Amino acid sequence: MNPFSKINSKFKRAIREKAIKRAETRIILAKKKPNDFTGDELEVIVQEEEAKIFSTMKEKGVLAVLAVLGIGVFG
Repeated sequence: MNPFSKINSKFKRAIREKAIKRAETRIILAKKKPNDFTGDELEVIVQEEEAKIFSTMKEKGVLAVLAVLGIGVFG
């Protein structure tokens, strides 16, 4: 049994839940209701939000590594 699989599944679930909340906010801001979308359309919106979260994590991860190494990006 891989001990990291439990952590990985918790991580993916947390990202998914965050993406769902962001998708709900996005739908509200568009002055729509979830019922206005099909299941497939809702899934696409959630997947887009997941991609944004992962992208942000990658960007911040690179900046964190640069900071630890003492490499300044802005100066």
